[in-house]
Amino acid sequence: MEDKEAEEIFEALWTLRENGTPPNKENISRIAHLEHPHEGIERLVEKGALVEKEGKLLFTPESEKKASGIIRRHRLAEVLLHEVLAIESSHIMESTACEFEHILSPEVTDSVCTFLGHPPICPHGKPIPRGSCCSKFRVKVKPLIRRISDLQPGEEGKIRYITAEVHPRMERLSSLGVVPGSVVKLRQKRPSFVIEVGHTVIAIDQDIAKSIFVQKT
Repeated sequence: MEDKEAEEIFEALWTLRENGTPPNKENISRIAHLEHPHEGIERLVEKGALVEKEGKLLFTPESEKKASGIIRRHRLAEVLLHEVLAIESSHIMESTACEFEHILSPEVTDSVCTFLGHPPICPHGKPIPRGSCCSKFRVKVKPLIRRISDLQPGEEGKIRYITAEVHPRMERLSSLGVVPGSVVKLRQKRPSFVIEVGHTVIAIDQDIAKSIFVQKT
């Protein structure tokens, strides 16, 4: 079996599991972009890359690691296309990301991740698996996307995404214009974070400041 075929099956299985859909052969065959998915699944089971148990397909530790890498490359590619290249078409973004997921090397993937500021989610709100670069303290490439807390007083940035949707203050902050697409200016960092959105000046907690990701303008 070609690596690309195995990767398509791994990606389908990961997606089903993430969505809470039964990870069986029928569902994998339905969403995998393959001509003969059943045959490919059987070969992976025979090789020990997947385990079939009570009608469900399960990853082995090795195949789960491979699947995580595929998903990571795909979703980082989506962020790159959407945020940097301003691709709005979901079809173009998805089809191009599908190609990227099969060709990006680990080194290039880490460079893209660092360049984007180690984004936690893709444009569709799905989590991006972490890579080794995400845990490093020293960043070799200055990230394009940064937290508000990483800005210096006086710097501005356009909000790209917010990861604190469940925070009790986010609803009020949203009503004040703290939403993706808005330009925000950091006025001070101490003794508390103070930002400016339009003509509104707002004090925010450190946790919130670390949850708002911006592209410096």
